[in-house]
Amino acid sequence: MKNRFSSLPARRARVAPLAFACVALAVSGNAGAQTQVVKPPVAQYWMDVATLSMAGMDEMPDIPDMGALGGMMGGMTGMPGMGGVSFGATRGMMPGRWLDLAVVTQRKPAGTEAIQTIPAGQNMGPSLLLLPVQAQPGAHQPGRESADEMPERPQGRILFYWGCSETVRPGQPRVLDFAKTGSEDYGKFMMGRAVRDSGAKATPGHAVWPNEKQRQKVPANASLTGQHALAGEGLPASLKFAIGQAQDFMPRLALSTRGGGAGASNVGWPSLATARAYFLSAMSGSDKAGEAEMVIWSSAEVPEPGWGLMDYASNANVDQWLKEKVLLPASQTQCAIPAGIFAKAPGAMLRGIAYGQELNLAQPPRPSDKRIAWEPEWAAKIRVKSVAMTMLGEDGATGRAQSSPRAPQPGAEPEKFRVPGVPGLPDVGRVLKGLFGG
Repeated sequence: MKNRFSSLPARRARVAPLAFACVALAVSGNAGAQTQVVKPPVAQYWMDVATLSMAGMDEMPDIPDMGALGGMMGGMTGMPGMGGVSFGATRGMMPGRWLDLAVVTQRKPAGTEAIQTIPAGQNMGPSLLLLPVQAQPGAHQPGRESADEMPERPQGRILFYWGCSETVRPGQPRVLDFAKTGSEDYGKFMMGRAVRDSGAKATPGHAVWPNEKQRQKVPANASLTGQHALAGEGLPASLKFAIGQAQDFMPRLALSTRGGGAGASNVGWPSLATARAYFLSAMSGSDKAGEAEMVIWSSAEVPEPGWGLMDYASNANVDQWLKEKVLLPASQTQCAIPAGIFAKAPGAMLRGIAYGQELNLAQPPRPSDKRIAWEPEWAAKIRVKSVAMTMLGEDGATGRAQSSPRAPQPGAEPEKFRVPGVPGLPDVGRVLKGLFGG
């Protein structure tokens, strides 16, 4: 079942395939205050870089189709790339290193085939092939839901806590009881920060990798550092750039937990050298006597659920959210979850993100003399993150989620509120069904 908690609160605005003007504004900074003539780049390139980790699964061999787990995780994130290598895997949760590449040019609005030469240290051959995305009439539009997906009257309640603390702070939790309020109150209750997605997209007019011709997995020892260049019809010959250590694959965000149950949970992680900030969130669900209850917690010092934060964020957004105490600073490596808030549930799922340094390039660079028009041949955006998932447990470390997944016994019913075939991870979808009457 699709996760309502990631899709209901705040929709992210969609970016038109050829929104060069928006790209130019992003590159130029506060363009509204400038008198300088700024023209959109001829070509725009995107590289999304992700390191994804799941407790107990990081050392597993490659599995082309993760079955129940892939379906559950794809539903939670609302993203593709959950069954093997495909475009969009940087937005999923399957363990490994992932890349999404995209390029678009005004000279060929329908898309152009491109070759990207890559450094030898990437260990993926001399180059990657980017292929144009073809329009598919009648295809499902992301973020659009049919009328029958949401019942008229949800049941149960949601409890929301926030902040790194061993005890529940005064004024918490926020409670949304659907028996006393309407489902329309949900959006107001869980409204949080979100930003326009400005990364790689597989939309018509864009050429992307991976694609149907090339979908090799990124090796665990791959490094992006070095020279990159793109060539193809309609692309400027000058589309070349270097990637340094700050935009290389980030290390795995190794979350560990102690405590749990009726006591506080203490979450820790090793410092990542290129991380600019961190954010954690956890959720669990229980259903006693037919009354569904969802518990949500975030590490923010302010009441921020963080549905729009478990993803890439611009440098400006990270800086702003650090000032607002929504994100944890790069110097912080531990956080406490209040005692007892997840005690009713058979398991609580914890997610964390380390935000990397976004890199924006343009050629030629913007002239400092505002009397000179800026007409860039190309612009490039490289985004980096490291995301992890584990389970809060009572056994120390990360509880049962640290054990290797095992297949269910033939004929055995999956344990209620757990993902079939993945011990330790709660089946949030069942709780959502209880809340929303599914």
